[in-house]
Amino acid sequence: MTQLVERMLRAAKLDPSLYEEVEADPAALGQALGVVVLSSVAGGLGAPGVGGAALVALGTVSALLSWFIWAYLTYLIGVKVMPEPQTRSSPGELLRTIGFSSAPGLVRILGLIRPLAWIVFAVATVWMLAAMVVAVRQALDYRSTGRAVGVCVIAWAIQAVVLALMLTVFGGAP
Repeated sequence: MTQLVERMLRAAKLDPSLYEEVEADPAALGQALGVVVLSSVAGGLGAPGVGGAALVALGTVSALLSWFIWAYLTYLIGVKVMPEPQTRSSPGELLRTIGFSSAPGLVRILGLIRPLAWIVFAVATVWMLAAMVVAVRQALDYRSTGRAVGVCVIAWAIQAVVLALMLTVFGGAP
């Protein structure tokens, strides 16, 4: 447990060496999954507006689905479409690094302080995106941060469309 907390703090500090560490540690997949779940539960509990157990459960399932989709899209885009000469990665490496990039999302629990909820969520979103860029840059061995940003933006856009279609098909969206 101490290792997980330490890793989450380092991930939230945008420590590139943490992302290299979890990239190289196949045993960190369970921890990455735990970070995604904890972050989504914090987001569900702290979310401004209507909440409840159903929202937390739906948010957690959506976060896990998004994590898998985003990691595999990032792999395809970053390794197959937009690699740099030194790029070497696997879906597992991206699942681990991207999972840990959810660590800043734990601050969303502070949304329970209702006057701060929207500010907390805005800060957490930007922070998580910055962590994602660091995670992708490290996992794909990119020298260019701009390329990592591009991969993240493209993967996010595709993932958002896929999730919206799935929610519509399965009745989760109007």
